[in-house]
Amino acid sequence: MARNKYPEETRKRIVDTAARLFMEKGYDHTSIQDIIDNLGGLTKGAIYHHFKSKEEIMGAVSDMIYSAATGEMEKVRRRKDLNGKEKLRELFRISVFNPAQKEMFESAPDMMKSPQLLQLYMKELMEEVSTMTYEILKEGVEDGSIQTEYPKELAEVLILTGNIWLNPMIYHCGPAEMAKRMKFYQYMLRKFGLDVIEDQAVEIFAEYARIYKSRSE
Repeated sequence: MARNKYPEETRKRIVDTAARLFMEKGYDHTSIQDIIDNLGGLTKGAIYHHFKSKEEIMGAVSDMIYSAATGEMEKVRRRKDLNGKEKLRELFRISVFNPAQKEMFESAPDMMKSPQLLQLYMKELMEEVSTMTYEILKEGVEDGSIQTEYPKELAEVLILTGNIWLNPMIYHCGPAEMAKRMKFYQYMLRKFGLDVIEDQAVEIFAEYARIYKSRSE
């Protein structure tokens, strides 16, 4: 068999095709065979050379969708004109108002039906997002804008609550319940001295829950 001279191009074709199908049909209603049928002659073996499962493909699609936001978050982390608390506020703003969120919930899977996808998601959260949040909280403690003796533990609680408990792909809920949860999350952070979430975020998260609920019905 001839060696593929352009493996990155092939991988991109798979991810782009899968992203389109997930958007059109939803993750749960798109099979590996559907992806193959839309790749114009690419074989199942070629797909499994790059990805072990549909869950891994979804992980790559998610990375592609969120790549711009991730880059913006990294820029915030490196800024010298903001203190730790201000950086945390910017991180939440980028995350909440990121247009990619709407794209994701329009094609989102039910993670409770896919343990492997949930595992990939949790791994990324704890290795990347939680670590970045911890670094910013620690910086805030050092510059005096954040008061806590537990920056690492607080980072993990904020990320797990914000990305698991407030995620309709994991905790299924409608817009009204999501709005109430978001208000509590905002209240909880303020009790930690972290007034970093805008009131409009409540409406935005309720809309994300509505999108996901309507897509999954």
